[in-house]
Amino acid sequence: MGNTLSRTLLVTGGAGFVGSSLIRSLLNDFPDAVVISLDNYFTGTPENHVHDPRVTYIDGSTAEIAKIWADRGLPAPELVFHLGEYSRIPQSFDDHDLTWDFNLLGTKEVVKFTAGHGAKLIYAGSSSKFGNDGEDENLNPYAWTKAKNIEYIKNYSNWFGLDYAIAYFYNVYGPGQITHGKYATVIGIFERQYLAGEPLTVVSPGTQTRDFTHIDDIVRGLVLVARSGSGDGYLLGTGCEWPLAKVAEMFGTEFTLVAERRGERVRGQADITKATGLGWRPEQRLDEYIAAFTAAHPR
Repeated sequence: MGNTLSRTLLVTGGAGFVGSSLIRSLLNDFPDAVVISLDNYFTGTPENHVHDPRVTYIDGSTAEIAKIWADRGLPAPELVFHLGEYSRIPQSFDDHDLTWDFNLLGTKEVVKFTAGHGAKLIYAGSSSKFGNDGEDENLNPYAWTKAKNIEYIKNYSNWFGLDYAIAYFYNVYGPGQITHGKYATVIGIFERQYLAGEPLTVVSPGTQTRDFTHIDDIVRGLVLVARSGSGDGYLLGTGCEWPLAKVAEMFGTEFTLVAERRGERVRGQADITKATGLGWRPEQRLDEYIAAFTAAHPR
């Protein structure tokens, strides 16, 4: 894909943590493009809006994407970055209906819409499906719906034709992450507790591992996948496992263990082979990020 043509790029979930960072990157990487964000503001927030005349923000449901597009007379998109889904594991047991509606009904409509416009779909899959030889996709409603969407996208492409590429995020952190409430990220929670002078809360047993990936690396990977990727399997992580207790210790303060949470996996580590084939490599390390954070906020 060249950069000479004017194009319309759609980002679902564009007012969220990853979506807003992606939009900033797209404006830089595709200077002649216009970007449209469709977000239901479940976890997204107007504070994440990028104030640029090339960006249009629409408050609406992905399940209504075709009607929203038609009612507004919007131009056909060339790329559809589908990030706008429900994306928390333990909470998905309580929010089962929302998980179903956002992830299955909404994504069905986004897939149909994308194919109907001859656009390319870049789908944010969930790394939760790779744990325990694939068995972890059945641990919770969130992981299950995300895994089913991967199957659906592949089948839809075979049935009706769809240009797609699927990227997987591994525990994204960095500027703009959610720090408060039940949808906060691990590093966001630790940073908030550290700044408040509170003990960090580590979910038991603390030995479980995660592969933490900086938001800038994720966004760079997404753009590369959009440009050159095809099909499934682009895992965006560092390939490094960090035990959660070890992560808490890196903040140089005390931590306490809290009750284990239902549906969570034991390990998380990305196989980045396919992503590196596009020329992508993670550039930022969690330990260096935390060291810089604590140095900037000494206690």
